[in-house]
Order: sequence, then C-alpha cells, then structure tokens
Amino acid sequence: MSIKNDNIQSQMRKGILELCILSILEKGDAYPTEIINELKIAKLIVVEGTLYPLLNRLKDEGYLTYQWVESKQGPPRKYYHITSEGKKFLKELIENWEEIVKSVNKIIKK
Repeated sequence: MSIKNDNIQSQMRKGILELCILSILEKGDAYPTEIINELKIAKLIVVEGTLYPLLNRLKDEGYLTYQWVESKQGPPRKYYHITSEGKKFLKELIENWEEIVKSVNKIIKK
C-alpha cells in the first residue's frame, strides 16, 4: 500500500471510531485495553493516545460513564459503560453509516 493510501485509510478510520467504540460498549462494559483489542481484531489499529481523548469526549458528552473496578492483576481498571443517551447516539450513527455506505456503493458499483 502506498503512503497516500495509508493516509486515506487513516482518515477514514478516524471518522468511524466513535461508531465502533460505542458498538463495542453496547455489547458490554469494557476497559480501554479490551476496546483496543476489539479494534485490532477488526484491523482498526488504535493506540491509547487516540483512544483516551475520544473516550473522555464521549463521557463529557454524556454518551459514556465509567467505574473503577478492582483488578486481581495490578491497579484498579476503569470500565466504560454506554449510557441511554449513548445508545440513542449510536443508533443515529448506525443509520448515518448505513446511508453513507449505500450511497458510496451506488457510486463505486456503477
């Protein structure tokens, strides 16, 4: 892949991270390392420096909450939870995503 293609993919990934993170959390509470692992499995490589500001912004907007949970292996972990407002926002994101995919597929399949 060329440098230009890498940049394009990077920009596209950034635009869908909120959708992916909220979707992960809709399935259950998770701490950041678990979220990063889920994203890696989907080949959406994200580093903590990208994830934490996004989690904080989603929390500040009322879409996420968190709680500290004691860990058997080291310090307590911060588990994130999607709120009812976050679920509403996720539904909107999914609807918008599906509309964008549908529109783009019309164009690229012509």
